Amino acid sequence: MWYYEKKLQYPVRVSKCDPYMAKLLLEQYGGADGELAAALRYLNQRYTIPNKVIGLLNDIGTEEFAHLEMIATMVYKLTKDATPEQLRAAGLADHYVNHDKALYYQNASGVPWTAAYIQAKGDPIADLYEDIAAEEKARATYQWLIDMTDDVDLQDGLKFLRQREVVHSQRFREAVELLKEERDRKKIF
Repeated sequence: MWYYEKKLQYPVRVSKCDPYMAKLLLEQYGGADGELAAALRYLNQRYTIPNKVIGLLNDIGTEEFAHLEMIATMVYKLTKDATPEQLRAAGLADHYVNHDKALYYQNASGVPWTAAYIQAKGDPIADLYEDIAAEEKARATYQWLIDMTDDVDLQDGLKFLRQREVVHSQRFREAVELLKEERDRKKIF
């Protein structure tokens, strides 16, 4: 059974209206290495992975949805008081014309999210290496987002997300080692 707590995984605070930073954060909302792609990748892969790893993919996949919720909250807070002129100056005029201030699954360049971002080879070890790479790319992107803002409140939430990517990468690395040992011992997959 899955339960949703009606609160964010970590508090999201911003200290100012900043539509440009919101635009950059869309990379983690609907980009190839963003939270939506990660959540769907892991929850999809769990159907072709050995039982020992299903729980890990399920846990991390659902946590990625919590991260998606945090990014959405950041974008909302950064744009809620923005004028159309501020959105235009931030490079969000096209987004505003199509969606007003509503969130839309797209990357920072405005490219819509696509299922082509989701990798699933069906080989457990290959998929877990893909997952490690995805977590490391997300970690790097969070660092670059941190570097792009002077808002210490926003940086706090981004640092939390960056650290969770590190933890996820470590868990996937442990799963690879577990499956390699099992493969070598039993000569399976």
